[in-house]
Amino acid sequence: MRILLVEDDLKIASFVEKGLKSAGFAVDHTPDGQEGLDMALTEPYDTAIIDIMLPKLDGLSIVERLRKQKVSTPVIILSAKGSIEDRVKGLQTGGDDYLTKPFSFSELLARIYALIRRASGASEPTRLAVGDLSVDLLTREVIRGGQKIDLQPLEFALLEYLTRNAGRVVSKTMIMEHVWNYSFDPQTNVVEARICRLRDKIDKGFPETLIKTVRGVGYVLKETD
Repeated sequence: MRILLVEDDLKIASFVEKGLKSAGFAVDHTPDGQEGLDMALTEPYDTAIIDIMLPKLDGLSIVERLRKQKVSTPVIILSAKGSIEDRVKGLQTGGDDYLTKPFSFSELLARIYALIRRASGASEPTRLAVGDLSVDLLTREVIRGGQKIDLQPLEFALLEYLTRNAGRVVSKTMIMEHVWNYSFDPQTNVVEARICRLRDKIDKGFPETLIKTVRGVGYVLKETD
C-alpha cells in the first residue's frame, strides 16, 4: 500500500514515515505543498496524510483542488488546531478524517486502515483471506492451513498487496510502485527474487499453489480454478 505524506515538520515527518514503513507501507514524503499537490494528481496513492500549514500551498487548498480534479484518494488532515470549527472546515473541504497534533502513531495507523477499508468497501476490515490463507492486517499474523507463517516486513507488504488484489493480475511495475516505492527498472530482478522467497513460505509444502505467474504480465494470488 502506498501513502503520500505532505508535512513540513521534519521531526514529525520522520516519525510518521518510519512508523509507516515498519508497518509495511510504501511512503512518498514532501515538505512542499505545491509538490504534494502535483504528486497527488499524478501518482496513485491509497491514502494521503496532509498537514494544513505548508509552504507554497496550504493543506486545505491541496485537498480542495484534488476534489475539484475528481481525485478520490482518502485524505487525513493533520493540524495543531483542534477546535470544532477547524475540524468541520477540514472535512467540508474534502478531507476524510482530521487528526490533531500531537497524536499517537497507533491512532494514525488505525485511521489509515479505516479509510482504506472504507475506500475498498471491504466487509471484513482487518483480515484478508484467500483459500486457506489468512492475513491479519492489525496483528500482521499470517496463517495457512492452520500453520503460522513468519514473514519479514517487505514479504508481508508484498503478500498484503497481492491479497488485496486477489484474483487480479498485478504487474512488476505495480508491485515496485506500491511495495518498494520506486519506478520499475527492467534490469532488476528484485520482484522475482522476493516472490520466490514468499512462495517458499506461502506455497511450499502445501498441496495448492496460490501465487501464480502470468508470463509476460505479472503475478496473481488466487485459488486454482
